[in-house]
Amino acid sequence: MKLLEDRIRKDGVVKEGNVLKVDSFLNHQMDVPFFYEMGKEFKRLFEGTPINKILTIEASGIGIAIIAGLHLNVPVVFAKKSQSSNISDQVYSTVIHSYTHNCDNNVVVSKQYLHADDHVLIIDDFLANGCALEGLIDLVHQANGTVEGIGIAVEKGFQEGGDRLRAKGYRVESLAIVDSMDAKTGEIVFRSSEA
Repeated sequence: MKLLEDRIRKDGVVKEGNVLKVDSFLNHQMDVPFFYEMGKEFKRLFEGTPINKILTIEASGIGIAIIAGLHLNVPVVFAKKSQSSNISDQVYSTVIHSYTHNCDNNVVVSKQYLHADDHVLIIDDFLANGCALEGLIDLVHQANGTVEGIGIAVEKGFQEGGDRLRAKGYRVESLAIVDSMDAKTGEIVFRSSEA
């Protein structure tokens, strides 16, 4: 999605340790009209796929997932990183390692909101190592649901997560795939959408 690549070039900041900061428009401050365009693109990409639910993880994936849900006209469920008193004891649970925070999170989804007849589109802001997505896939499988696809805003193509998920047979659609980035120069190279 050229629109997203252009925005990353304009407002993204490359930091040491393969960190791409896009918090000015994507995962801290959210540019809602821009999210609307991303949601429209996810609808186009998954048109004709039998999706009846979107699953994401708190917190950065929620905004994108909601707008995609608006376009696809389906509910959005987000996995919580802690079980609060207002969620039932009947949950699906998995452990996800956070690359960004270098810690493990026990994430949960109420069994009330994920079922065997669900055809799920998983949405997230970033795909790097794929740990969060593998955890979300695990939650869908625990419910005996079907993962119809994975929609990502920004994929770090130089890390193994996307390739590993595609090799397992999952349909992964990333709006922008970063092939390389350099913290010293700030240069970001995107994978050609024709590739």
